Amino acid sequence: MPDIKNYTLNLGPQHPAAHGVLRLVLELDGEVVQRADPHIGLLHRATEKLAEHKTYIQSLPYMDRLDYVSMMCNEHAYCLAIEKLLGLEVPKRAQYIRVMFAEITRLLNHLLWLGCHGFDCGAMNILIYCFREREDLFDMYEAVSGARMHAAYFRPGGVYRDLPDHMPQYQASKIKNARAISKLNENRKGSLLDFIDDFTKRFPGFVDEYETLLTDNRIWKQRTVGIGVVSPERAKSLGFTGAMLRGSGIAWDLRKFQPYDVYSELDFDIPVGKTGDCYDRYLVRVEEMRQSNSIIKQCVSWLRQNPGPVITDNHKVAAPHRESMKEHMEELIHHFKLFTEGFHVPEGEAYAAVEHPKGEFGIYIVSDGANKPYRLKIRAPGFPHLAAMDEMAKGHMIADTVAVIGTMDIVFGEIDR
Repeated sequence: MPDIKNYTLNLGPQHPAAHGVLRLVLELDGEVVQRADPHIGLLHRATEKLAEHKTYIQSLPYMDRLDYVSMMCNEHAYCLAIEKLLGLEVPKRAQYIRVMFAEITRLLNHLLWLGCHGFDCGAMNILIYCFREREDLFDMYEAVSGARMHAAYFRPGGVYRDLPDHMPQYQASKIKNARAISKLNENRKGSLLDFIDDFTKRFPGFVDEYETLLTDNRIWKQRTVGIGVVSPERAKSLGFTGAMLRGSGIAWDLRKFQPYDVYSELDFDIPVGKTGDCYDRYLVRVEEMRQSNSIIKQCVSWLRQNPGPVITDNHKVAAPHRESMKEHMEELIHHFKLFTEGFHVPEGEAYAAVEHPKGEFGIYIVSDGANKPYRLKIRAPGFPHLAAMDEMAKGHMIADTVAVIGTMDIVFGEIDR
């Protein structure tokens, strides 16, 4: 009897290389992929519909849970859309804080992507290296918001509160003695800005370590060079954004070409690839980390020299200070109305997009003048990338399919919404 060469294989949803709950049905000829059919919807939580039944502020924490690796970037787009509808002016200091934390979030995202993509392709130790730096970045999140992941820190009109003057420190315990704790606390003796500044000085050396592990590694190049090639014209046709588009050689970045907050005042470059394969997209994201580190440095420098308000003084949108709320009847009414009824947004529609770590993340809001959105639509960057799975994987081996999923940097919270 002849050997059967055609197979249909399920990759996921429980497969670790599926990066979430992706069910990928592969039609194979031997080990070569003939067709890749992504099945999604296994994580659907109806975020867009839930937002229609919550006030604008109450929906903000849902944004953290969309792409749960790029929390504050999701909040950023949501706040920008509301501010566009309200015609709100955001204080300059708040804009710098937002941009700084958006770039910290970009580092968090790219570090997880790099660790997992390397791990998928057989590089075991890169994950440990990347998670070492993520701990410091999570400490920054925690210092400013109280949460390590789902921060809910951005607000329409600014940010929840100013940066703390003291960085939380480790305490001596049974596991670590006083000398070990003192070493851990060396860069935590000042403010949060001091801690961030210290991190930006150390981080370029860490990126050099990742590159030493991977960039010229023979096995890494065999797994990524020439895999999942997308031409510039095809990348545009497929609706690619972010590193997926820049990896194909198109220098498109919303922070440069449609700047929001204070990006127009900052100096940074847009890295682009040449061939549009997995290796190019890797190089683009690694260089993006270096550029983000430079932006954070510039923000730290500006924030040190420019104190000021961090949220709008319009108390119909932002809560008044607690002291004045306890002393003045008018402020108490503002506080009560804001946390019971929320704020009303004028009739109209607005779309706001940010250069999210994964691409263009957009929020489209339709308002009917009420205290809740009439409609909310999320433009998830990973969705069009996943739609190109069949085209990118065709003709490659099963192992290369894993590299293609990794290079897309997909997270199913935003794709399934």
